[in-house]
Amino acid sequence: MKTGEMLVGPAKTLFMDEISTGLDSSTTFQIVKCLQQVVHLTESTITMSLLQPDTETFDLFDDVILLSEGQIVYQGPRENALEFFESCGFMCPERKGIADFLQEVTSRKDQEQYWADRCKSYRYIPVSEFVQRFKSFHVGEKLKYELKIPYNKNQSHDAAVVFKKYLVTKREMLKASWNKELLLLRRNASVYIFKSVQFIILAFIGVTLFIRTKMHTRSEDDGSIYNKTLLLSLIINMYIGRAEIAFTVARVPVIFKQRDLLFHPMWVYTLPTFLLRLPICLLDSISWVAILYYGVGLAPEASRFFKHFLLIFLIQNVGGGLFRLIAGVCRKMNIANTFGTLALLLIFLLGGFILPNAQIPYWLGWLTWTLPLSYGFKSLAINEFFAARWMNKISSDNVTSLGITILENMDVPTQETWYWIGVASLLGFAVLFNVLFTFALMYLDRKLLFPHLKEITTNFPIIYI
Repeated sequence: MKTGEMLVGPAKTLFMDEISTGLDSSTTFQIVKCLQQVVHLTESTITMSLLQPDTETFDLFDDVILLSEGQIVYQGPRENALEFFESCGFMCPERKGIADFLQEVTSRKDQEQYWADRCKSYRYIPVSEFVQRFKSFHVGEKLKYELKIPYNKNQSHDAAVVFKKYLVTKREMLKASWNKELLLLRRNASVYIFKSVQFIILAFIGVTLFIRTKMHTRSEDDGSIYNKTLLLSLIINMYIGRAEIAFTVARVPVIFKQRDLLFHPMWVYTLPTFLLRLPICLLDSISWVAILYYGVGLAPEASRFFKHFLLIFLIQNVGGGLFRLIAGVCRKMNIANTFGTLALLLIFLLGGFILPNAQIPYWLGWLTWTLPLSYGFKSLAINEFFAARWMNKISSDNVTSLGITILENMDVPTQETWYWIGVASLLGFAVLFNVLFTFALMYLDRKLLFPHLKEITTNFPIIYI
């Protein structure tokens, strides 16, 4: 997969070290043959080292670089390699593999067997002498001449200049990214199925805690019990998005590699990620509401059922977007888990549903308006307690409706329009978190993810065959 990414990326030079390890000669030949076609079709360069390649594989290479004792003994066309060593007095036997001959002819132990002129006594030729002889060989002289000529940019063809950052259209990039995310979603289907089953079990546990047969009366005390039911839906559906941390952190190294190689802009990755999570959130929301809503005995009107479902769906998307943002910023599992837990703690404590707004210190009260679950809780409470079964009853003061009294006790606005304010706010937070997630992947430095890596040097080593 990594080789495939490099082949389709903008890199025109690849360095491949001992790719034949553990492979038979036939498989090695097929791989090198494929890479040879890539080189010739794309006019790119591949420098490769192989362990004892056979003759057929060796013949696929255009040029050969022979290293010995840290020095370049020969560098040039494959066809001239034997000619050079013949000029030095060494001959490759007919049944001997050329690659093996090149590796052994510079060895003190094996060199003598290839001595060609038996009329003259053999003398060991060290590597340094081979290097000097190569400089006077016609291939070495040609190479030296080419290196002396400075590069003239004015002679470059106009087509060599690229004016676009991404050569593929946005539509094609989005389609490719969509197919890739869909494929990964199918591969990880077991994980999402397990998460959904876990979610359903939690819904049944919630029903057993607040079973409707024990909630047949309507009073201010009953309102506090229903309030706890709403809090259960709020917290569980927010917390379920925490799984996005593990999914995103595992993908981050590949995401940053593809970003730096200009495979595609970051929104091409984040948009399909967000859209493909919508059906999963939809199914989880349906499962939760279908089990809990009537199992607990919330407002029976169909309109309020669907309004409750809409809020649960939006809360799940807000949670998923928030935890993707945390993972995109932190980019390490232990750090992301720490900040994820801290974010949940702040949201729960300052959201106005565990502690009423009146009990939150005044210098922290403004944070309530910046937290998504404060809007979600208000909308859930308004949707429930504005139902006819609550509004048609009078509270203990014999003046105010029971629903209004319960909302006032919870420090929740008593205007029904606040439901739609909460819906719009949750939708805005879901979009905001995903946009910030995109910006985090676009502009954060990759070095923060791998601080222990050194700068990549531009002095690449010469790889030999």
